[in-house]
Amino acid sequence: MSSILLRFGAAFSLMTALPAMAQTAPAPVAETPASDPAAATSRDADPALWVVKDKDTTIYLFGTIHVLKPGLSWFDEAVKTAFDKSNEVVLEIPMPTPEQAQAAVMKSAVNVTGPKLSEKLPAAEREAYTKAVADAGLPAGALEQLDPWFAASTLTLVTLQKQGYDPQSGAEQTISQAAKVAGKPVTGLETLEQQFGFFDALSDAAQVTFLSETIKELPTAGEQVDKMVDQWAKGDPAALAATMNEDMTVSPELRRVLLTDRNARWAKWIGERMKRPGTVFVAVGAGHLAGTGSVQDALKRYKLRATRVKY
Repeated sequence: MSSILLRFGAAFSLMTALPAMAQTAPAPVAETPASDPAAATSRDADPALWVVKDKDTTIYLFGTIHVLKPGLSWFDEAVKTAFDKSNEVVLEIPMPTPEQAQAAVMKSAVNVTGPKLSEKLPAAEREAYTKAVADAGLPAGALEQLDPWFAASTLTLVTLQKQGYDPQSGAEQTISQAAKVAGKPVTGLETLEQQFGFFDALSDAAQVTFLSETIKELPTAGEQVDKMVDQWAKGDPAALAATMNEDMTVSPELRRVLLTDRNARWAKWIGERMKRPGTVFVAVGAGHLAGTGSVQDALKRYKLRATRVKY
């Protein structure tokens, strides 16, 4: 379920900052030498951008991908112009310190007293779990005290890192750094604790399903994410929604908790923010701005329309 993590978890991009991940992460993919002409080549990307505005308030809506490969040029043209025009930046969550992230993990993702993770899985799926851990290059017991949702996140991230994806190249990191340089205030629609809490509050059955489906998809995770990033880079939210929605048929609970409920809350926030003047750059996972039940759909309740910015 790599698409669920790319779609719904900005916190996913922070995991490599955690001490626990630093101990288990594989060696980084070798970088292309600077002398190689390919190293200087960047691929142009034009992801979708929307705007909601009235006479004195403008809110840009930008869909992010939480992990990307280095060398993708997207923070330019209309996206950079919208960012530069904005007085404030709003992300899913503000970037926490490693210490804050570690505390959130210990609270919401680690289970030191309950049954081991492998014991929560159906017997028929334990062999596949053991193989997935080994294939990821992790110690056999590395995930045993983690909740299923966080184990799924860890396996996905490690797998994608081996394919060249880097959370430090994710859109949130780029936007946060640019905001810091420009002196723009950055706030979050949610906190890290809240976002982890959405996953942690899932039923045991939903979490186990999440992990089981993730394990099945790991062999093709890189190809799947490549496809989604390509659709994102081409500014094709319809295709991106179709690809991402494939995962959401597995569990209606996942869709409600991680997608529609949050989109409704964010649309309400936008509706309230439109009552005050200013220009705001809002950046959330691209899947929240694509398909049925998107933030744009939820805005209709407040008689607001998000218009695609052409560039």
